[in-house]
Amino acid sequence: MLSFPNAKINLGLQITGKLPNGFHTINSCLYPIPWCDALEFVEAKKTSFQSTGIPIPGSEKNNLVLKAYRLLKKDMPLPELSIHLHKVIPMGAGLGGGSADASFMLKSLNNHFQLFLDDSLLEDYASQLGSDCPFFIQNQAAMATGTGTELSPLDLSLQGLHIVVINPGIHISTQAAYAGVTPKPATTDLTELLLSKDFGRWRSELVNDFEAGLFNQHPVLNQLKTELYEAGALYASMSGSGSTMFGIFEEAIALKPEWQRMEHRQFTLS
Repeated sequence: MLSFPNAKINLGLQITGKLPNGFHTINSCLYPIPWCDALEFVEAKKTSFQSTGIPIPGSEKNNLVLKAYRLLKKDMPLPELSIHLHKVIPMGAGLGGGSADASFMLKSLNNHFQLFLDDSLLEDYASQLGSDCPFFIQNQAAMATGTGTELSPLDLSLQGLHIVVINPGIHISTQAAYAGVTPKPATTDLTELLLSKDFGRWRSELVNDFEAGLFNQHPVLNQLKTELYEAGALYASMSGSGSTMFGIFEEAIALKPEWQRMEHRQFTLS
């Protein structure tokens, strides 16, 4: 069974509070983009996991793909599997690649072994793996609230527009990103702003709250955002807790040589 877990970007990210358990509450729009890993499994005598592509730090037994398999196997009659993940989406980059891998594993197991689990049940499983994971079950534009696992579909389409995605290779942990922000109540109706598709308003009002602190620590991020606007972006921002920057354009553009020396992609959005 072969699948291609894709990344996401955040359109706006408001950090609105901190809970007693240390988790933060947010408002954000998650939007899928076609920057993909490759995930494959086949039945085997003994379960194993291997990865190629970008090296994944930590122990393989703690990989989210393997955790997803074991989580579902507790409740479902799944066979032993040989699992292979080819990693392409940068990690610690605000693109949700690890979360996508886990959720696509759940979906692939469900489809291949005809478990007949509906999306709501798959989202429940996914929420046990990480806050971004439930989004990738339906994998369409959605508002994320609460700790990020409460999802509401959003009728927002950027189809036909182009996106330039640049990752400067700076790994930013979620913990480090949150250390630089002070939660505050939202002053902008994020849903209304997004649905307006008024890119002039987006530029001034659609804010990722992580940017202020991380731009001070990593000036190259602010520089990339400025350069994306100089290149004609309708809107530019950081995704998630960084460090990936993206710009949305009306049409494909020529990439700057300095961008091409970083991990980058240019896609047409669907």
